[in-house]
Amino acid sequence: MAEDTTTTTAPAASPASKKKKTKRTVAYGQVHVLATFNNTIVSFTDANGGVLTSSSAGACGFRGSKKGTAYAAQVAAERAAQAAKQQYGFSKADVFIKGVGLGRDAAVRVLAGMDIAVESIKDVTGVPHGGVRPRKARRI
Repeated sequence: MAEDTTTTTAPAASPASKKKKTKRTVAYGQVHVLATFNNTIVSFTDANGGVLTSSSAGACGFRGSKKGTAYAAQVAAERAAQAAKQQYGFSKADVFIKGVGLGRDAAVRVLAGMDIAVESIKDVTGVPHGGVRPRKARRI
């Protein structure tokens, strides 16, 4: 009872089947800034909302309570804006800000410094309507 130890190899992919990736240019899009007390997330999207690049204070190396600072938001916005300009030629944006953190203003100021024209700024922070359920009545 001898075991068969033959192996088969897959055919190599032909070099002609690879296509060259075309560089996508998105000159106009949206910037979404989520500024919480604990972190700031900056996302650059196309006009439909598909994310092109994003960065956060945590991804930039800030840890703990430092992630919620305005400086951390500034660094995160710079990194995301740099990538958007280099890879996609991003130059004009509508800005949507959500949240109540310290990074709200800092992230928008970075865009002006990076030569990205801000067309509009809109606050899309959620507002509670109806509120939470009240406590049950106290019985004595």
